[in-house]
Amino acid sequence: MYPATKIERFKEQVELKYQLYNSIFITLPFRSIDNTGVLLPLFTEICEEGFKNGKSPDEIFNEFADKYLQDMDEQARIGLMFRFIQYVERQIVLFDAIEDAAYETLNNLEGAGSLRESREKAEGQGRIHELREFLKHFSVRPVLTAHPTQFYPGSVLGIITDLTEAIKQNNLNQIKDLLAQLGKTPFIKKEKPTPYDEAVSLLWYLENMFYPAAGDINHYIQDAIYKDGTLEHSPIALGFWPGGDRDGNPFVTNEITLKVADRLRTSILNCYYTDIRTLKRRLTFNSVQDKIAMLEDKLYRSVFYSKGEIFIELDELKATLQEIRTLIVEQHQSLYLDLVDGLINKVNQFGFHFASLDIRQNSKIHNAVFADVIDYLSKNDTSLTDYEKSDEKAKLEALGRLDATIAPEDFEGDTKSTLESILAIKTIQQRNGQMGCNRYIISNNESALNVLELLAMFDLLGFENPPVDIVPLFETVDDLEEAGHVMELLYTNAHYAAHLKRRGNRQTIMLGFSDGTKDGGYLMANWGIFKAKENLTQMARNYDVKVVFFDGRGGPPARGGGKTHKYYASQGASIENNEIQITIQGQTISSNFGTLDSCRFNLENLLSAGITNGVFEKEKKQFTQEQHDLVESLGQLGYEKYKKFKAHPKFLPYLEKMSTLNYYAKTNIGSRPAKRNKGSELDFADLRAIPFVGSWSQLKQNVPGFFGVGHALGHYEKEGRWEEVQALYHNSLFFRTLLENSMMSLTKSFFPLTAYMKDDEEFGAFWQIIYDEFKETERLLLKISGYKELMENYPDGRASIKLREHIVVPLLTIQQYALNKIRQMKNGKEDDALLETYEKIVTRSLFGNINAARNSA
Repeated sequence: MYPATKIERFKEQVELKYQLYNSIFITLPFRSIDNTGVLLPLFTEICEEGFKNGKSPDEIFNEFADKYLQDMDEQARIGLMFRFIQYVERQIVLFDAIEDAAYETLNNLEGAGSLRESREKAEGQGRIHELREFLKHFSVRPVLTAHPTQFYPGSVLGIITDLTEAIKQNNLNQIKDLLAQLGKTPFIKKEKPTPYDEAVSLLWYLENMFYPAAGDINHYIQDAIYKDGTLEHSPIALGFWPGGDRDGNPFVTNEITLKVADRLRTSILNCYYTDIRTLKRRLTFNSVQDKIAMLEDKLYRSVFYSKGEIFIELDELKATLQEIRTLIVEQHQSLYLDLVDGLINKVNQFGFHFASLDIRQNSKIHNAVFADVIDYLSKNDTSLTDYEKSDEKAKLEALGRLDATIAPEDFEGDTKSTLESILAIKTIQQRNGQMGCNRYIISNNESALNVLELLAMFDLLGFENPPVDIVPLFETVDDLEEAGHVMELLYTNAHYAAHLKRRGNRQTIMLGFSDGTKDGGYLMANWGIFKAKENLTQMARNYDVKVVFFDGRGGPPARGGGKTHKYYASQGASIENNEIQITIQGQTISSNFGTLDSCRFNLENLLSAGITNGVFEKEKKQFTQEQHDLVESLGQLGYEKYKKFKAHPKFLPYLEKMSTLNYYAKTNIGSRPAKRNKGSELDFADLRAIPFVGSWSQLKQNVPGFFGVGHALGHYEKEGRWEEVQALYHNSLFFRTLLENSMMSLTKSFFPLTAYMKDDEEFGAFWQIIYDEFKETERLLLKISGYKELMENYPDGRASIKLREHIVVPLLTIQQYALNKIRQMKNGKEDDALLETYEKIVTRSLFGNINAARNSA
């Protein structure tokens, strides 16, 4: 008997269970829902058959209405649409829970990409010492961000967790009760969450997933790789953005920042308190009991009776745990030593900060703030009067001469709050330790001046020799190309070089996949970042600086997602491999780290990707010059195609009129506005990556994940040079991963949904451009891979996508039907009495599609 294949396991553990539990869910007797559960499968069938036959969403819905809704007026039909949306939302929750419950069955947690595989490989190759040395310095830092791609309220997240566990145990009665609870629980938040609400929501994942998973990983590394003792260096650190990310979010105040930092400290102390309670049940020995009781009492008061006071210092906690460890070893035969070591490792890892809170602000805000500061200082220093008119060299010299002090109270508005945010870092470090908040990220960083002016503000505020890393974030294609020059100016600047020396000659540089793709298209964004990393690595090595890359990634391939670990494993020695730092955004947190199994599996995959590069394949072949030139050419070809597409006069009007772009601002799924400026007119530069990518996803067109790929590959086919790109695909893991991730974007596309647009008088030709590039990309990706269907090498992943798409087809049909109604009303072709109602249908339908695709934005 052969073991079941992955696709067989998926069909048994996910597909069949979904059909079973969904049949129970659909027949539950919900009050006021009438026969919705009976009609939804019929509507789904008509949708799928209709799209196969080339019908439009209008034709499909009208056919359904003529057949089953003859006695309903328009208001009643609208009511049914809303109930269909509610049902589909809950079906998606059910599917998520089933897939999460099957995670361990579908994924070999001890197989490829696991730490066990790395250890066994190292032992087999006689490289265990090398692996130990590597792990003394390498680490992975997931940085949790609250970008608005997760809308579930806490009550629904709780049901998902309980439902997942009930499905694991095949507890049919509990599953039925939870499905009934799910049907009665509201999904929609009546008000936008505050940044503090977002922080609290993500803290649940820190406490319940990352804390135990990171602890298990630490324990495994200590026990299986180092064999004994406590870990001197934890391979996992955590970062946190809610409450510190001010870029484009006017709701992040300094009060919120400090409140979030306090909550992070309380949360980690609560985790320690829970572990101490567990230790108390085991360490019931005379010499140890009193020490455990003392820790329990002080932690309890710090968590539950505190108004900001801490009744135990970090050093005292560490020292007492070490005393307990010594007593266990010397007097009690090391009984339960692994539990003590586990807690010591966690305390060393998380301190009193839990996760490092990053502060982030946009360079455009900094420019205005520093102009205010210079204007203020020039009243007493006339040499600064012409600062704003000076060239870069003169400005750098002026910064070197600055010798003054300022206070936030000297200013108003953005200037005051920005200066206060700098001083907030000092406050957080005093309360939570230096790791509590030790990075300031400048998004949209365009020059060395952006960094040096920020450093000057630290100095002017009396924050001397700040124990803070200033992290430039390069995002656009042009900024990525200029990044090396910018960093060289910083490395050769005496003031900044002195600051870096105090920081251990270590420089973190952030690179933005999301805005890079929005600006330059899929190929150029990924290749531009790869080239920038090579250039920045060489530049740092030239100046004896240890560079660390921090990647701003979203969920889908269009924003740097997809098979992330394969991307990191594909980087060679020309890119520094000191750490893997990565943003984990919105829904990716729940989909990739939402269970203990998935959290540990994905953290280990990232660690293993670093180990692959740093231990097993550190001598692997780099791109040859010919390969480098080939990827460069493909990137440029894709970029030119995307630039021409982006410059099309119908590009922005299409997004505004034919997509859900304008509806993202109406959802209460995130605290940030949908665009950075406050103007009513749509400006591409101010458009955030999430609504941009998400709008293409709602259309099931996924343009940012493939546009330009087919054109670039097709150029080499026409030139008779296909064997060159074919060889590159087979010989380069980087290039292969890039194309495989694009396949995922294509697989999640469904053009029959919008095929009716090809006949639209205004946008028909524009829709055809997109569809032609989709078909060309699909054809050539199948040709280069040799597959008969997209994602053939990930059959379970493909099956999951297809089943999710099946669930969401009714919702997408309703969304397109409503959008068309709205366009008719706005064009004066229909009475607009129900305009607001149909707009609500579109907004509500956003949620289900976001969650069905899991990582759609």
